[in-house]
Amino acid sequence: MRQSDLDRVKALPLFRDASPETFRDVTAGAFLQRFPAGTTLLLEGDTVDFLYVLLDGIVELQGSWKEKDTTLAVLRPVSTFILAAVVLDADSLMSARTLERSEILMLSGQALRRTMHQDAEFACAVAHELSGCYRGLVRAVKNHKLRGGTERLANYLITQRIRQGMKDTITLPHEKRILASLLGMTPENLSRAFSSLSAQGVVVHGPEVTLTRPEALERLARPTPLIDNHMPPQSRLLGKGEVESWSDSPGYA
Repeated sequence: MRQSDLDRVKALPLFRDASPETFRDVTAGAFLQRFPAGTTLLLEGDTVDFLYVLLDGIVELQGSWKEKDTTLAVLRPVSTFILAAVVLDADSLMSARTLERSEILMLSGQALRRTMHQDAEFACAVAHELSGCYRGLVRAVKNHKLRGGTERLANYLITQRIRQGMKDTITLPHEKRILASLLGMTPENLSRAFSSLSAQGVVVHGPEVTLTRPEALERLARPTPLIDNHMPPQSRLLGKGEVESWSDSPGYA
């Protein structure tokens, strides 16, 4: 494995303060895999043997029931996922697949659990990471239960505007099918929500969205730090250990 890849993993909040010995123990036996787009990494109900670290590419986390499926999160580098299942040595509650060619580092779940028992400081780092994921999940649940679809879309556009440098024309980071699923909507409802927001100056041209009246959009959206997370993906830590909860997505665990 390249030292540059290990350095990127070491920079994650989960490993940032780990001692050299702890980091060596956790990454012992780790291996880097390159997957083409559309590769299923794991399925709901699978036994989780590894903690996944996304170094390059994009990964979609999904859930399904009967013939329905939904997007739970879309992750970008550098991100860990399936941490809760690894800590509990439990089956995965989500499926994961690559949306584009991806490089993923796979760390032994057994080694991670063993190191947590041996190193209290590292165990605290894992607790902080999981706490941040939980808070992200609470944000997502509040967003879905307390807001209508148009309000969810309006707040999503405000978040993207901030993350893309306060530009009045933003680029949607996902195809609209995935965006609709992230926001708990059907593609048809998403289209209607975009049409409704035209009164607030939202103009859609394919993946590009122009916000001609951002103040009007904000009056409708009424964003709040108790639900919304406008921090850019590079800012992985918020407050006391809260991880960035949208990666353009709701929280994940």
